[in-house]
Amino acid sequence: MPRKAPPVYLAEGQVTRLQQWVKAGSTPQQVVLRSRLALLAAEGMQDQDISETLSIQRRTVALWRRRVIDQGIGCVWDIAPGRGRRAKLNGKDVARIVKATLQSKPQGATHWSTRSMAVVHKVSKNTIQRIWQDHQLKPHRIKTFKLSRDPQFVEKLTDVVGVYLTPPQNAIVLCVDEKSQIQALDRTQPGLPLKPGRCGTYTHDYKRHGTTTLFAALQMAEGRVIGECYSRHRHQEFLRFLRRLDEEFPTDKSLHLILDNYGTHNHPKVRQWLKKHPRFVLHFIPTSSSWLNLVERWFAELSQKAVRRGAFRSVKDLERSIDEFMRVWNTNPCPFIWTASVESLLEKYEKCRRRLEEVKPGCTRRKTLKTAK
Repeated sequence: MPRKAPPVYLAEGQVTRLQQWVKAGSTPQQVVLRSRLALLAAEGMQDQDISETLSIQRRTVALWRRRVIDQGIGCVWDIAPGRGRRAKLNGKDVARIVKATLQSKPQGATHWSTRSMAVVHKVSKNTIQRIWQDHQLKPHRIKTFKLSRDPQFVEKLTDVVGVYLTPPQNAIVLCVDEKSQIQALDRTQPGLPLKPGRCGTYTHDYKRHGTTTLFAALQMAEGRVIGECYSRHRHQEFLRFLRRLDEEFPTDKSLHLILDNYGTHNHPKVRQWLKKHPRFVLHFIPTSSSWLNLVERWFAELSQKAVRRGAFRSVKDLERSIDEFMRVWNTNPCPFIWTASVESLLEKYEKCRRRLEEVKPGCTRRKTLKTAK
């Protein structure tokens, strides 16, 4: 009668961890096999039974049973160096693939895929994938940006960042902007709810029920948001919102507004109103620099959590959802803290500008200021 194998005792958390490794698609197969072996041993199966179940040798089962008992479940990740098939590509071949990825494009396409690159270089797509991972190359991904060409970029940047890092005394700093053309979209069919093993769904097509524009002011110190929805986006609506801000805050406090360069903010009637209300101080961000206005960060929260996945049967329904999100936000506001210095931002700006100039000279030349005749 064969001798019984020593038992393997695993805590509930260890069993859960081993099951996760088995199910994860990124786990190496030898680790998956060892994890299954450990789980079967913990269930009380003997070495011969595990050997037949997993189609491996009995002595391999006995070896890993002992290692799990002595070293714990982490040992299943021990991979001996030098194992596996040796790479067929040398350093020159890898450098050639990396250079082609960075400096060329496939015919009829805008970027390389692992398969198209593999065909050109006569290797497997998995080899291309490993090379790209080793060199942190992601041709399938792209980000959007635009470098500001504002002739007063440095002055405006210094002014706004100075307000963020050193707020004026006896003053309230407000980041103000408009989120225009928020669409009230309704789905053509009801979506399926979330359930275990399946995410929620909604139809790809939709019905339009109109748009609204949200004027919002983020109080930098507290994170509280004051907002109103209007049907249009003109200087008249902006003046109404300024009057709302004038009523919202104590009259003994000056109000410093961070704004972009939209035309309504510089309308003659707006400037005339501001002259009569000197406690309003406007700080304009550079053009093409919406990232400098902290209220844009709050707009992202609104879009992601209240608008993008919503279904609205009317503009009023959309506006009620926006108002409810603001109400909940203001019950426990979360301020966004600005930490970047002017020097660090200018360093990044110059680095980006020099790189663009190498690609196309003159593309970042700043626009000239228009002088009054």
